Amino acid sequence: MTRFTPAELEAARDRLVPDVVADGLRVLFCGINPGLTTAATGHHFARPGNRFWPVLHRSGFTPRLLKPAEQGLLPPLGLGITNVVARATARADELTPEEYREGGRLLTAKVERLRPRWLAVVGITAYRTAFGERDAATGPQERRIGGTRIWVLPNPSGLNAHWTVATMAEAYAELRVAAAEEPGRR
Repeated sequence: MTRFTPAELEAARDRLVPDVVADGLRVLFCGINPGLTTAATGHHFARPGNRFWPVLHRSGFTPRLLKPAEQGLLPPLGLGITNVVARATARADELTPEEYREGGRLLTAKVERLRPRWLAVVGITAYRTAFGERDAATGPQERRIGGTRIWVLPNPSGLNAHWTVATMAEAYAELRVAAAEEPGRR
């Protein structure tokens, strides 16, 4: 992986990173917002130490461990990636509650257009703030967006020490099983 200087990372601040999406996905994973490494590379969950790609593989969503640069392999597997807030920051705590709420509105419109079977928000605080669900817990949610069900997963950031790769993989695997049990799209 390319090592970026602090100046190169800072230059990536506020950049937008294109979604990895297609119509009718099985699961659309939704991060909080792009980090600076993601913005610098253009690849989601690119920061070393982010556990998204290992967890995705260990949970059975991908047949092998993918690198962030291989994110384009996800849509043929029925998977995609987007974010609650589009702009890149060094840390999620740089985002305002208003950005989360606006991100929730924009994400709702995106989900209505793309119609994934499941929206998987990776971060309980992001979900609670974006959708005004203060008491939400990880797992499946009662809320739906059209026909899309919502599942909240643990944030795979290396800063989330409450979850190990193994326990996150178990949580992600529960969603994988639920998504596989439903008939219909991919």
